[in-house]
Amino acid sequence: MTPLFTSYITFNLLIFVSLLSITNHSHARQHPKTSDSLVLGLTNTRTTIKLPKQSSSTLNLKLTSSPSSPTLDMMEPLTEVRDGYLISLNLGSPPQIIQVYMDTGSDLTWVPCGNLSFNCINCDDYPNNTPMSKFSPFQSSSCVRDSCVSNLCINVHSSDNPYDPCNIAGCSLTTLIKGTCSRPCPSFVYMYGEGVVSGTLTRDTLRVHGSSVTREVTNFGFGCVGSTYREPIGIAGFGKGSLSLPSQLGFQEMGFSHCFLAFKFANNPNVSSPLVLGDLAISSNDQNQLQFTPMLKNPMYPNYYYIGLEGLSLGIGSGSLIQVPTILRDFDSSGNGGMLIDSGTTYTHLPKPFYSLLLSELESAIKHPRATEVEERTGFDLCYRVPCTNNVTNGVTIMDVDDHLLPSITFHFMNNVSLVLPQGNNFYAMGAPRNSSVVKCLLFQSMDDDEGYGPAGVFGSFQQQNVEVVYDMKMGRIGFQTMDCASSSAFQQLHKL
Repeated sequence: MTPLFTSYITFNLLIFVSLLSITNHSHARQHPKTSDSLVLGLTNTRTTIKLPKQSSSTLNLKLTSSPSSPTLDMMEPLTEVRDGYLISLNLGSPPQIIQVYMDTGSDLTWVPCGNLSFNCINCDDYPNNTPMSKFSPFQSSSCVRDSCVSNLCINVHSSDNPYDPCNIAGCSLTTLIKGTCSRPCPSFVYMYGEGVVSGTLTRDTLRVHGSSVTREVTNFGFGCVGSTYREPIGIAGFGKGSLSLPSQLGFQEMGFSHCFLAFKFANNPNVSSPLVLGDLAISSNDQNQLQFTPMLKNPMYPNYYYIGLEGLSLGIGSGSLIQVPTILRDFDSSGNGGMLIDSGTTYTHLPKPFYSLLLSELESAIKHPRATEVEERTGFDLCYRVPCTNNVTNGVTIMDVDDHLLPSITFHFMNNVSLVLPQGNNFYAMGAPRNSSVVKCLLFQSMDDDEGYGPAGVFGSFQQQNVEVVYDMKMGRIGFQTMDCASSSAFQQLHKL
């Protein structure tokens, strides 16, 4: 997932084919126990650090939200994979287990779909060039294609004239106005960043299994996608719209929280990141530990999660505040600006002039030698050779890196929220230590020069590691507190013995 913010546009399949021909060149939070809670986890299977040169993008779909009637809480395990976190969906009758990205930057849930084959073009970055899992409609007795009667059909096309796609499909104006046209919802095509997906809006039974409760949605709406460009893994949209997974599960009016494990757990199948949906996510015995900043309301993009950034500071206590441009907390008349918080974007992105200022401040504060050859190879902007120390444990000598040799970075959000990022969320080791030093690179990026729309910045998932992030929909705010997410996972009984 990348930081590129693009509104979804409905295309027909001919345009899709044309586009493809062109593109070919710390402590655990004490949650109360409830009998109707679901506890699940996101598993971690990251293989390599994601380089800026190989970015893919996050889905962003303009949808309208609809109220739902929540009845229970849910905890979901997340799996970290390459540049995101995976959630398992049980779709169909009998259930088929499909793993998809958990994405707070979009609404639509879609899965790789095909009775015979799933076509993913230019997916060389993924093992065997095949999706991790795909859904077969023919194998499900409860799978049906959605119709033009459905409000989700209007939302999935997200056009200025919602009747137009169904009118082209043969619905008369009278049936459209009355909402009685039973013709199938037309196929959709979405283009976002470097990726394109094409599919049909489908309904089937979704089951979500918790420790003591199974939540079932018999008419769950999702995209059955048979052809993509650079997108072999599906997405579970966690935005505010009616198509989102929390909305269809009945939790959108409450909220949710997640706690992403650090990279070192990426290939550990026994530990997973907790994802909590419902009142359980925002009610705890240590609410005073959370700092809340308001969700900014963007009238043009109401289904995204925006927060306002007021400044950054380096170092603890004595660090001077680096003022940020007001566009990181304000919107223009077209809805551009603000900082998007997005689990589907790997690294935090900042507007280029301010990002350049941050780089300059860091260069002044860090006295270690630069590793320019690593910068050229990886595409990261600041890499340093940081000294290591020898530690002896049980007779074995290991190299240890003191993270405090690099300055901390504090994000200052609106409402006097100061989030000191865990040290591992700023610089990351590009390899094993050599000659008593290790190369660590800053994992921030700048927004693209040609982006004249969308958010001014993005708060990415790498900077959210070991931070509990709470989406409090009732109060319209987002909470932060640093936390050992592995301990939280153990507390939620998401560890496998």
